[in-house]
Amino acid sequence: MLTSLAFIFLFGLICAAICEKIHLPRIVGMIFTGIILGPFVLNILDSSILSISPDLRKLALVIILIKAGLSLNLNDLKQVGRPSILLSFLPASLEILAYLIFAPLFFQISLSDAAIIGAVLAAVSPAVVVPRMINLIEKNYGTEKSIPQMILAASSLDDIFVIVLFTTFLGISENGKLNTSGLFDIPISIITGIIGGSLVGIAIYKFFEFKHNNNHTIRNSIKVIIILGVSFLLLTLEDILNEKVAFSGLLSIMSMSCAIAVKSPKLVTSRLSAKFGKLWLAAEIILFVLVGAAVDIRYATSTGLIAILLIFIALIFRCVAVWICTIGTNLNTKERVFCMFSYMPKATVQAAIGSVPLSLGLPCGNLVLSISVIAILITAPLGATLMDTTYTKMLEKNK
Repeated sequence: MLTSLAFIFLFGLICAAICEKIHLPRIVGMIFTGIILGPFVLNILDSSILSISPDLRKLALVIILIKAGLSLNLNDLKQVGRPSILLSFLPASLEILAYLIFAPLFFQISLSDAAIIGAVLAAVSPAVVVPRMINLIEKNYGTEKSIPQMILAASSLDDIFVIVLFTTFLGISENGKLNTSGLFDIPISIITGIIGGSLVGIAIYKFFEFKHNNNHTIRNSIKVIIILGVSFLLLTLEDILNEKVAFSGLLSIMSMSCAIAVKSPKLVTSRLSAKFGKLWLAAEIILFVLVGAAVDIRYATSTGLIAILLIFIALIFRCVAVWICTIGTNLNTKERVFCMFSYMPKATVQAAIGSVPLSLGLPCGNLVLSISVIAILITAPLGATLMDTTYTKMLEKNK
């Protein structure tokens, strides 16, 4: 396993650096590293690391959600109001609708399988969007109208919304049919996740504050370990409560980190966010290399052209939804188009959950994973490039 980890880190970094040189997102190089090292090409990764791949990918997802929660400013969310709330669910909903309409026509699959594909692919990528929005905030581009804050907040909530839908659709698909009664668990899991996570976050803050007031200041590194440990317990709690009440562990993790950010001084929050950012450097490599290793390149190639067509049709639905969400705002046409660009990239969530149907033995597993990887390879470079090359022209700099 140690040799495999060495290959993952070293070759993943090398390929990521090459992609950066040619102005492509680093994650593209990492995915190609996984494909090359994986069992369907060179087959040099140890089976032991592949067997724990789902847990490692979930760990990476937890880290990026905590970082997003710590970076989220609820005051900014209140300022942008209605469009931010709409952006958190409407683009994903219309994109899922596109997959429900067209995926059964293109691949002759059931509605339940199409719903799973849509739920996997409808999430925007924190790995691509979050760093760029934070960069825009630091450079004061679009901040007068709170555009990067709006996208940062809404895209984070978008991911949670989609993950909750995915969990629901996955359970429904295992029963062989799409039963809409299971959708009632979605609002329940959202409410319980937000309340539970917020209470835990406040309790953690109170603990840190108590220690500080008693001259036992906890180092930020220890705080990171505590927050991670509690996050894992929240995921376990979701499994325990699964039969009794709907509860979103991932949403509770983000709510917990938001509560800590709201209660803690800005300096403390920024330092914690920086710590998780350093953790993400390693988690990102593991996440994207392992998702590339899970791809059967032959199957992905056979579905390529049809999958690409399906992805672009769904992106059109998504862009239309983003445009609808910004109707009636003070954003001009260029700024609204930039919001559409920002909502294009797929990567983190698709890498984290794209292989779950395959690991559960669902008939659509290979198809879901293949389309997920194709979507990452297309939309991540496309969205990142459009954001990087247009923000100076489409957003006003706040002087």
